[in-house]
Amino acid sequence: MRTRELGIRIGLGKPGRFNAITDVAGVRVGHCTLQADERDERDERDDGDASVRTGVTIIEPRAGAAHDDPCFAGVHVLNGNGDATGLEWIREAGLLTTPIAYTNTHSVGTVRDALIAAERDSARERVYWCMPVVMETYDGLLNDIWGQHVTAAHVRDALAAARSGPVEEGSVGGGTGMICHEFKGGIGTASRVLDAEAGGWTVGALVQSNYGVREMLRVGGYPVGEVLRHVHSPFREPHAKGEPGMGSIVVTLATDAPLLPHQCTRLAQRASVGLARVGGGTEDSSGDIFMAFATGNRGLPAANYGRKGAPTSDVKMVNNDHISALFVAAAEAVEEAIINALVAGRDVASRGAKVEGLGAARLVDALREVGWRPGRTI
Repeated sequence: MRTRELGIRIGLGKPGRFNAITDVAGVRVGHCTLQADERDERDERDDGDASVRTGVTIIEPRAGAAHDDPCFAGVHVLNGNGDATGLEWIREAGLLTTPIAYTNTHSVGTVRDALIAAERDSARERVYWCMPVVMETYDGLLNDIWGQHVTAAHVRDALAAARSGPVEEGSVGGGTGMICHEFKGGIGTASRVLDAEAGGWTVGALVQSNYGVREMLRVGGYPVGEVLRHVHSPFREPHAKGEPGMGSIVVTLATDAPLLPHQCTRLAQRASVGLARVGGGTEDSSGDIFMAFATGNRGLPAANYGRKGAPTSDVKMVNNDHISALFVAAAEAVEEAIINALVAGRDVASRGAKVEGLGAARLVDALREVGWRPGRTI
């Protein structure tokens, strides 16, 4: 079940058909999930436990055509305790020319190299080079992260699986081994569609949620974390590794509004609002890295081609006195995407740790305890 199926309404905005980032036309998402339980007594890297809970998630901004039809894009870093590739060129040029990938901390290089190989195979005659966007969060509690189990083949599988339509959430793709507010976290998505008088545009979010302290968890402002703080936490087990709040969150926002690069940066900043509403954004150990891209301008010059095109391009932009509705939509979509990731979580035991899924019933019970009633907009 998803958040809205429980009668929980986040904000006043209306979701798209799939309530997912794929509600933005042309955007596709694909996952490759790795799950295996192995023990190798010869492996001394980490207590000899090589259990694998990891993967790759791919976001395609224009149905496989990012290098031929770039999007304006922008980046915002709320807290930089994380890593990513390709973001400096987006800051400089304002263009997204590759797919976006999510994975674990130690697989960023492998995924980047695999995306370069895929670009080489599809566009080597036209493109000098590419700098793919790969973002990460840490899954080393549940996954043998030192084993670097993600391979180029897994990246190719995620690319091949990229589709529009409903997006699988929770323990899937890059989110397979992630923990959120000390419950099972992972991939979550949501969208908002503006009313026609506000422009009629769509904003979608896709998060990889791996952050947060239990007591800080909020759902629409309701302090459910205070009710849930006594529920089992993997960080309070004997010999637990790490501590509450460790981890990160990465967010991609997509919109079909015609935003310029600096406006995409402003949109990406609003992911911070959605994160704060759920109780995140205050931990030193969390890498909170957000990006936004806009598909509303077509025909932008393809990057790094071996020939020069026209010296100018005609572009459109949303006027600033109409942009606030997009900011509201972004904040709501990120907030709901995080909660969707939590609701989708299931109990996982791996590497001597047990991480419980929040679960629909537990969340509803906690909300009732703090005064919520089904159907109430929060």
